[in-house]
Amino acid sequence: MAQKVAVLGTGKIGEALLSGMIRGGWAPSDLLVTARRQERAEQLRTRYGVEAVSNAEAAKAADTLILTVKPQDMGTLLTELAPHVPADRLVISGAAGIPTSFFEERLAPDTPVVRVMTNTPALVDEAMSVISAGTHATAAHLTLTEEIFSTVGKTLRVPESQQDAATALSGSGPAYFYFLVEAMTDAGILLGLPRDKAHDLIVQAAIGAAVMLRDSGEHPVKLRENVTSPAGTTINAIRELENHGVRAALIAALEAARDRSRELANGN
Repeated sequence: MAQKVAVLGTGKIGEALLSGMIRGGWAPSDLLVTARRQERAEQLRTRYGVEAVSNAEAAKAADTLILTVKPQDMGTLLTELAPHVPADRLVISGAAGIPTSFFEERLAPDTPVVRVMTNTPALVDEAMSVISAGTHATAAHLTLTEEIFSTVGKTLRVPESQQDAATALSGSGPAYFYFLVEAMTDAGILLGLPRDKAHDLIVQAAIGAAVMLRDSGEHPVKLRENVTSPAGTTINAIRELENHGVRAALIAALEAARDRSRELANGN
């Protein structure tokens, strides 16, 4: 790739992205990394053959900067970067809840910023990365961002006004499924199954259901109805889920996640 890209604050997601980019065709010589700890930087250099540099050096040398530090650390990082980032650099933020205006106010005028909300399945190349353009980002900047993040999964463009909702659904989404699997595993144990067998049954059911949702083209209601026979086991279970307000609880949980994303945008 002609672009030189730097991943700043390379934690688990940053490393997954780095690995995906290399597998996707980026040469290690075109990639830079930064890390808070020197031993972590050395580990990345040894593992991937990339150059480990300081944040300031990355800002000066790279065409694209991918900022993967935690939201609470982003202000400090931008203060460090601002004197070194020319306005022609593309800045990609992976920080939950922080709007592109936060970066535009702290960097050189007209700096293009793209906001991305990805999720932890990036670690297994099954991420969903939601991409939004800032004021000065062009179609070319969005295309480049898609090329980078498509190396670890799927991408979707949305207006930035929808990012908080996407964070609630997709960014936090894997945790809801893990929570559900945990609860179903406990139920399996209560019903008399060993933990390992209950886990295997549920995980494979989840994988099969996800593939059917993705590949069948059917609405989830139709797929559920296909499993739900009259007076059968499934409809009795569904009735109990409805009696306990599971649907309403999920909606309330997602609203709470969206609201917290908005609070993060306001620095709370």
